[in-house]
Formats: sequence, C-alpha cells, structure tokens
Amino acid sequence: MAVMQASELRRALRGHGHAMSAIVQIGKSGVTEAVIKQIEQALADHELIKVKIGGECPLDRHQVAERLGAEPGVSLVQMVGRVLLLYKRHPHKPRYEGKRAEPAKAQAKVKAKRLPSARRPRR
Repeated sequence: MAVMQASELRRALRGHGHAMSAIVQIGKSGVTEAVIKQIEQALADHELIKVKIGGECPLDRHQVAERLGAEPGVSLVQMVGRVLLLYKRHPHKPRYEGKRAEPAKAQAKVKAKRLPSARRPRR
C-alpha cells in the first residue's frame, strides 16, 4: 500500500479531510471502471476526497486502497477504518500546495500570534 510520506503537506491534508464527508462510496460491485471514473472526476473537482468502503464490498480495504493508490497521481493520505482519504494535485490550480496554499499558512500564523494578546489580564 502506497501511503503518502509523512510531511507538512500530509498533516495539512489530514486536517482538511477531517470535517469532510465521503463523496464516493464503494459497494457490493467493488472497484469497477465506473467507480474509478467517478473518483477521477471527484479528484479533478476537489483535489482531496473521502471514499467510503461499504461492508458488502468483496475486496479487503487494503486491496481497495492499493488499487486506488495505483492510479496515476493519486496518493493515499490516510486510511481510518473503511474510509480512505485520497489526494491528487490539480495540474493548474492546486488548492493545498503552491502559491494558493501560502496565504492560508500566513493567516494561520497571524491568528496564532494574536491569540496570546487577546488574553490580557483585566484591570
């Protein structure tokens, strides 16, 4: 299974994926070509998606993760139970990497600096 290497990006992706709900569900037919096309489209639209593996799926969750992670450019960020978090960087407008991600990091640092000053003692 090809899980994304531990990095600052992976940590950020896991944080973003925490509040997400599953966009794609894999059922009793398993990983079919239609499911793969749906996942490719969802990754093109969102970059980061959750995939839920149903209990009736004939494949083991590790086999599903291996199959989906083998697609070109797709990275398995996290596997918790029967839920997979998949990431594929957008070729033109990356949301989580590159210049678009920088302002979010800068804003987080500014907020972190503001918090202690907001806790001034009362007079």
